[in-house]
Amino acid sequence: MANTLTSLIPDLYEAMDVVSREMVGFIPSVSMDSNAERAAVGQNVRSFVAPASTASDITPGVTPPDDGDQTIGNIIMQITKARRVPIRWNGEQTLGVNNGGPGMQAIKIQQMAQAMRTLTNEIEADLAGLHVASSRAYGTATTAPFASDLSDPAQVRKILSDNGAPLTDLQMVINTTAGAKLRTLAQLNKANEAGDSTMLRQGVLLDIHGFAIRESAQVKRPAAGAMASATTTNAALTVGQTALPLATAGTGVVAAGDIITLANDANKYVVASVAFAGANPAAGDIVTIAAPGLQMAQTAATRAITVVAVSSRNMAFAKSSIVLATRMPALPDGGDLAIDRTTITDPRSGMSFEVAMYAQYRQMQYEICAAWGVKCVKTEHNVILLGD
Repeated sequence: MANTLTSLIPDLYEAMDVVSREMVGFIPSVSMDSNAERAAVGQNVRSFVAPASTASDITPGVTPPDDGDQTIGNIIMQITKARRVPIRWNGEQTLGVNNGGPGMQAIKIQQMAQAMRTLTNEIEADLAGLHVASSRAYGTATTAPFASDLSDPAQVRKILSDNGAPLTDLQMVINTTAGAKLRTLAQLNKANEAGDSTMLRQGVLLDIHGFAIRESAQVKRPAAGAMASATTTNAALTVGQTALPLATAGTGVVAAGDIITLANDANKYVVASVAFAGANPAAGDIVTIAAPGLQMAQTAATRAITVVAVSSRNMAFAKSSIVLATRMPALPDGGDLAIDRTTITDPRSGMSFEVAMYAQYRQMQYEICAAWGVKCVKTEHNVILLGD
């Protein structure tokens, strides 16, 4: 059978071009992985992770030391979604819009653009939701970054550097409020000071302090935990500690993704998990913060815990720390009722969609679809930049 989608390819890429010019920041910023093709939706795929190494002194001898064994860890990832957007036209509808109307092709381009936009925004939102897998946070809640200078990305870079993140491919995705602040900084609107005319001439966000900065309409602004007046126990706290034992004090609880601070410690820590026996903190309850854990040791005494207020979760990370696994939705052996299908790939973001054509009784249905899963594989290499 002849390729019936051939004539539709220009329309598909015109629609893709519309979508790729919108605020899609996370998809082009993360690592793309198509190695999960073998996995069904909900099936685990394991990615192996080598542990940190330990050095030892060199001691001459007859034989080399009997060591070097390591326990290899792994990270589990899944394809969690297989989603589709259908578009259908029957013969009478086609005849009607082609007879003195705008024409089916013009309408179909917009329909294709909206279909890809729907799937792209859903993928983008899933990636934005990985703010819960960050190590720490920086900035002031309810205040957009870049208020007067470029100190915010500099401080975020410091956190990533201290955490051991690779600094060669750093990414930052911000919301439009932060983007507006960044665009209005005087030093970035002067080509001679910015060192590049891209932003001045085209309005494109620049690489700043090693970060490739993009905007996204899907940056999250989650509710904050209700825990108030809680404290740790009077046990001493050590650098690198992640489990914070709670005393019986205060009300309410927190959840993974909340951000907390401790008395006498200016760092903002992201909650990784919690263990609460009830609706209020009690003896034995634990709040676990993300690796690399506490940055400041504290002597034995109870420390007040403060939950950071509701704020936007702009994200800064090493590209390798967040993975977007994508593939085309699975087909049964022998295929299905589609008379043709093709794959189109956005050259800007790298995202691919499958387009299928199903011939029905006196009508034609087009389906735009994709399957994907997201994962933060290294929380230490992911930091939240607080915003409005």
